[in-house]
Formats: sequence, C-alpha cells, structure tokens
Amino acid sequence: MNPLLTFWNRRCALWALAAALCAAPAWAQTRLRAWNVHPEGYPVTQAMKSFAEDVKRGTQGRYQIEVFSNASLGDQPKAVQMIKSGELDIAEFSVGPLADAVPGVRVLSLPFLFHDSAHMFRYLDGALGERYAASLKAAGFVVLGWYDGGARSFYCATRKPSSLRELAGANIRVRSEIFTEMVQLLDAKPVPLAFKDVLEAFEKGSIDCAENNIPSYESTGHYKVAKHVYVTNHVISPEVLLVSTALWSKLSETDRAAFQDAGRRSALLMRDLWNQRVAQAQEVTAKHGAQFIRVKDASAFVRRMSPLYAKYMKDPATREELLTIISNK
Repeated sequence: MNPLLTFWNRRCALWALAAALCAAPAWAQTRLRAWNVHPEGYPVTQAMKSFAEDVKRGTQGRYQIEVFSNASLGDQPKAVQMIKSGELDIAEFSVGPLADAVPGVRVLSLPFLFHDSAHMFRYLDGALGERYAASLKAAGFVVLGWYDGGARSFYCATRKPSSLRELAGANIRVRSEIFTEMVQLLDAKPVPLAFKDVLEAFEKGSIDCAENNIPSYESTGHYKVAKHVYVTNHVISPEVLLVSTALWSKLSETDRAAFQDAGRRSALLMRDLWNQRVAQAQEVTAKHGAQFIRVKDASAFVRRMSPLYAKYMKDPATREELLTIISNK
C-alpha cells in the first residue's frame, strides 16, 4: 500500500473523529419529574409546562422536566413527602399540606385576610414571601414562584343567601380545621367531606352549601345542582411552585438562576391564565342558570372571625406573619 495514501487516510479519520466529538454535547442531560394535582389544560398545568420549557432553554438542554398532572404520581400528602426525600424533583402545592413543616403558612388560609389576589401578592412578592421561602427551604422546599389559588365563595342548592344570617344553620361542606372554625363562627354546621364526594352530597341533600373558587365550581359540575353563589371571596390564598433541596444542592449557580427566572415567569403566566379561567367559568355557569350575589360589605363577616384571628395571634408560630399582614392592610 502506498505509505503516503495510508498517512492521509489516517489523518482524515482523525479529523472526522475530532469533528464528531466537537459536535456531541459535553454535558449529560438530566430528566426531572414535576407533580401537580390539577388536570391537563388547567392554568397550573399550563404554567408548569411553560416553566419546563424555560428551564430547558435556560440550561441549554441540560435539564428536561416532565410534568405529571392529575396527581398521577400520588396524592398531595405523598407528593410532599416525596419532595422532602428527593424522590420527586418539582411540585406545585396548595399551602395547607405544607403547614406541618412550616406552621406559619396557616395564616394564608385565614378568612377575609386579603381583599383580592393583588393584595395577597403584594406581600408574597415582597418581604413576607421571602420570609416564607426561607422557612420552607429549611424544611426541604425551595420556592420558585407563588401561584394564585383563587378566591373562595359559598354556593348553595337549597338556599339563596344574600346576607350573613341566611347562612345560619346551613350544612356546609368543609375541608380543614380553619374552614370548620369559620363555618361555626357563621352559626352554620360544618360537614367534613372529601372534595370528590361533594356533588353526590348535594344530590342526596346531605349538604346545603359548599365553598370553593369559581373555576372549581364550574369544572366539577357543582353548578348543575347548586345554582346560588354567594360571592364572599372569604379566603384568597396562594399555591406555590417548589423544587426539592436535594435537586437544588446539585444545581450550579448558573442553573439555579435559570430555574429562578423560569419560576418567576411561570408565576406571572399562571396568574394571568387564572384570571382568564375565572372569567370563563363565570360565563359558563351563568349561562346554565347560576346566580351570583355579591357581598357589599364584609365587615360583619370580619367581626365574626375575631376569635379565629385571636387564636392565631396567640400562637408564636403564626403571630408575626399575621401581624405583618393585618398591620399593613
């Protein structure tokens, strides 16, 4: 064989190998799992998918996130534990299940604390949100963004409430301790009941009223049996986009910045999508006969809640957060 030809063949092979190595990525791609309880197409799910796209773009493809909706990886209490253990990377939670780890977040579920979502986010996008984020990080959760959990109101099948006294004696479905206390202070009867069982309870007549945000009222079909909505907006609360501290500890400073930026963008998108979804749900339910009566003056409700506020003011775990909000209202 011609020695010169052999030499050039070897040189060409080396150049081809070098070109292939330069074209190949110099980093390993990491796949992450993100959990939420909501269905496909819901504002939370849409915002989380946007978050995943922004993270992929911001990390030049080093991190790819798959969003699992409908609690397909387990219910919310299980997902909380999975995040803490590092078994799950990213999740979006309501604040209630986080209260065992950070008792101060219970304040965010108190009734008539915020005028509207803008009022709430004025705190959560500021110093109070930073304080909660520090406490949550110490408990194993890194906050990337505050989502809108919506404004909750009463809706009834057998009553047409237009004042506080017209709720007295009603059997009202509740979901937690704070809601039980609230309903009792309204002289009504709390009925603890799983959310999935509310529609059947209305149909059987075992409850008169329930309470939730308007998109949930529409998406569950509750508007078909409970036509009378008393728009109290009694609880305005957030949800939160989190990553595990296990994942956070592995990220470079550059990648942390990309995750944080994606989280902020996601939160703003979710809030906008939520407002659109509320308007859509109101339109749909009104077309099917739902009647909306709005509270003109919530002061009577607020006075009724005084014992509940006093309870949380006495608790060292919640006093500072509650004072921060009340003193600046």
